Parts: sequence; C-alpha cells; structure tokens
Amino acid sequence: MNERLKPFEEKMGKTLSSLEEEYASIRAGRANPHLLDKLTVDYYGTPSPIQSVANVSVPEARIIQIQPWESKMIKEIEKAIVASDLGITPSNDGKVIRLVFPELTEERRKDLVKDIKKKSENAKVAIRNIRRDAMDLIKKASKNNEISEDEESNIEDEIQKMTDKYVADIDKRTDAKSSEVMTV
Repeated sequence: MNERLKPFEEKMGKTLSSLEEEYASIRAGRANPHLLDKLTVDYYGTPSPIQSVANVSVPEARIIQIQPWESKMIKEIEKAIVASDLGITPSNDGKVIRLVFPELTEERRKDLVKDIKKKSENAKVAIRNIRRDAMDLIKKASKNNEISEDEESNIEDEIQKMTDKYVADIDKRTDAKSSEVMTV
C-alpha cells in the first residue's frame, strides 16, 4: 500500500470501530452490559463509568445486575440510569440494582433495524468522505508533478478498493446486527 494512504485507511478503520461501538449500545432483547458503557456517575465529584464503581453482571438473559462497591452509590447509579435514554426503570433491594429488559415487540424491532441502517448509512458517508479527501490529495500531488499519471491511476484504484472493502464490511456487520435484532 502506498504510504500516502495509511492515514486514510486508519480513518476508515476508526469509522468502522465507531460503528461497532454504536451497534453494541443497541439492545436486541437480551441484556448486554455494554449498554452501560456511556453512562457515568458522580463519584466523589468525578464523573466515572458505572463499571469502575460497581460490578456489572448478567445473571439471566434479560437482566443486568449492578452491584456497587459502596452502598451509597446505589442512588447515584439509579439516577444516571433514569436520566439516560435506556428506557428502563431500575429496581434495587438496597444492595443490588437490577435492570429487567422486556421482550421487544415486532414494531420496536423494526424501529431498531431502521436505526441500525441509518447508522450504517452515516458510516458509509464518512467512508466516502475519507475517499474523497484521499482522491483530492492524490490529484493535488499529480498536479504538482510529485507523482506520474500512472501512479495517480494506480493509487486511485487502491483508494477505491480500500473504500469498497470497508463499505462491504459495514454491510456485513449491518446485516448481522439486523438479523440479531429481528431474532425472537
């Protein structure tokens, strides 16, 4: 691969990683502790991830159990969950917080698939923008006689192949996540 393309491939890789993180936060009827990754609680004045102030486990397929290391953190964790967009009301017994995930309705599953496809399309747009930036760089280098026309053509082919690879990867992950959500 041409050295000039390395930063563009890194950007495409980061776009794919970002999409994966977004997909991890979409719940598919099963309890997934990654849903809590973006939530922070106030721990002695410092915003901290829930995983750093409590033990998070999945004792059953549709239950996340959060056991804070300090009992006074229960209220803070509950407040963070209620304020989030999870749409789940936490319940606690004074020692442990439980999040019970209801079975998803058919309509909700279809909405989630639409959301997945929207996120996928946004990632593809980002990949295409990176491709455009790479193509502009190569055209500018050719215009300044830094590379020959043959090199320009070869590098543009490389950029297109790299773009196609990432778009295909996005499609594959989108199909996998969509079928996971639609599986009852």
